[in-house]
Amino acid sequence: MHVEIWSDVVCPWCAIGKRRFEAALEEFAHRDEVTVTWRSFELDPTAPQEREGTLVEHLAEKYGTAPEQALRMIGQMSDTAAVEGWEFDLEHARGGNTVDAHRLIHLGAEHGAQDAVKERLLRAYVSEREPIGDHGALTRLAVDAGLDEAEVRDVLDGDRYLDAVRADERQARAYGINGVPFFVVDAKYGVSGAQPAAALLEVLEAAWADAHPLQVLTPAGGADGDACADGSCAV
Repeated sequence: MHVEIWSDVVCPWCAIGKRRFEAALEEFAHRDEVTVTWRSFELDPTAPQEREGTLVEHLAEKYGTAPEQALRMIGQMSDTAAVEGWEFDLEHARGGNTVDAHRLIHLGAEHGAQDAVKERLLRAYVSEREPIGDHGALTRLAVDAGLDEAEVRDVLDGDRYLDAVRADERQARAYGINGVPFFVVDAKYGVSGAQPAAALLEVLEAAWADAHPLQVLTPAGGADGDACADGSCAV
């Protein structure tokens, strides 16, 4: 089974969704047969490399609300995240353009460390006040996740994996994805948003059953064995 997850590293709900998906996968009986691929999605492709101002100011401006209301929004989200094991510090998050972060996640995939890179970059943004668009910070974080520093610098100095990022984004548009996280199972089942773990587990089980339908075998001789049905054996 192949699960593709579209998300951005400056998306708090993506961090929450990651934990909920991990919890669902832990309960899934066939988890060892599941391959997970993180797909690129930029919430704001026009963002500068490092955004000026705080997230509180940015949200207040974006939604046309008072800073106090934006701060309450952040607090509510942080409370939800805490239930899933995250310790958010969004009030001091340092946003920016995420295309380079996504390119490093593709580099991670090439080395079997995609989830580790994704996790490190998410945590850096939602909890650690790291400037998510800064090349120095990205290099250090990618090395923390197990990637080679020289190769990371080489990627950031050029445009390697940019085509892969754009391909992910084209596929997102083809699927009609306009918000993240978004989960796609076996290119057939789509789930929008950071759904509860129980709901994600239900999708995994449905997709597995669809891909592995029960086949009833008739033993040699061609006859069905005796069985009770429709109350015919009621005692």
